[in-house]
Amino acid sequence: MKKSKIDMTRKEKMVKNLKEWIYVIVVFVTVNFFLYQPFKIPSGSMIPTFLVGDFLIVNKFCYGYSNDSFRIGTFTFPLPQFTKRAFSHNTPKYGEVIVFRNEKDKNLNYIKRVVGLPGDTVQVIDGVVHINQNPVELKQIDDFSMLDKGEYITYKRYIEKLPNGYEHVIIKFFDFGKGNLDNTGPFVVPDGHYFLMGDNRDNSQDSRVMEAVGFIPFDKIMGKAEAIFFSSNCKLYEIFKWPFSIRFERIGSLIK
Repeated sequence: MKKSKIDMTRKEKMVKNLKEWIYVIVVFVTVNFFLYQPFKIPSGSMIPTFLVGDFLIVNKFCYGYSNDSFRIGTFTFPLPQFTKRAFSHNTPKYGEVIVFRNEKDKNLNYIKRVVGLPGDTVQVIDGVVHINQNPVELKQIDDFSMLDKGEYITYKRYIEKLPNGYEHVIIKFFDFGKGNLDNTGPFVVPDGHYFLMGDNRDNSQDSRVMEAVGFIPFDKIMGKAEAIFFSSNCKLYEIFKWPFSIRFERIGSLIK
C-alpha cells in the first residue's frame, strides 16, 4: 500500500525540522567550545563593574587555548593534556577582566581584573595597590549605593589608573587601610602567572589571599570578558518576575 502524499509531506517536514535543530545545536556547541561562552556573575566581588545576575560574553580565543578553555560550567572536557597554550598570540594586559579556573577551588570559575603581570612586584599598602614600588593613581569620583539584604549600603567609588594607562572603577566600603586585605604582600608574580583583584576591594577573595586564590597560571585562564548580554536581579526560575527585574540599561554594555 502506497503512502499518501500527506504522510510523505509530514515526514519530510519532520526530517527538515530535525536537520535544522541539529544545525542549531552544532553551531551553538561550536561557538561555546571555540569562540564565545556565556558566564553568569555569581557574587559581588566585581561590583560596580558587574552586578550579581549579569550574564557575560567571554572571548575564548583571544589568548589561545589550553585544556581549561574547554570548560563549560564546572565540567572540563577530557581532552589530551596540552603541553602549551595553542594559538596563543596575545597575553593578558593590565586592566583586562578574565575568567579563570581556580586551582585551589576547582569546582568554581572565577572572574577578576588583571593588576599584576609576570615579573611584577605587587603590594597593597593601606588599600592602595603598588606595582613595582609605584602606587597606582586614584581619584575619588562619587558615592555608590546599592540594595543589600533589604538595606542600602553606600560605598566610595574611585577611578584606578594602572601602569599602562588603563582606567577602571573600584569601590571601597572601609576607609583606606581599614579593610582586611588593605595591607598585603609584597608578592612577586612568577613567570607565566598573573595577579588578579576584584573591583569591590573590601569584598573580594582574589590573588591577595594566597591560600585561597594566589597567582593565576596562564593555562588556567578560560578567556576575557567582553560584554554584558543580559542582566536580571531575580533567579532564572522566577519567570513571573522577569518583566520587572531585567536591568535593560546594562544589556549590551562593553567591559571597562
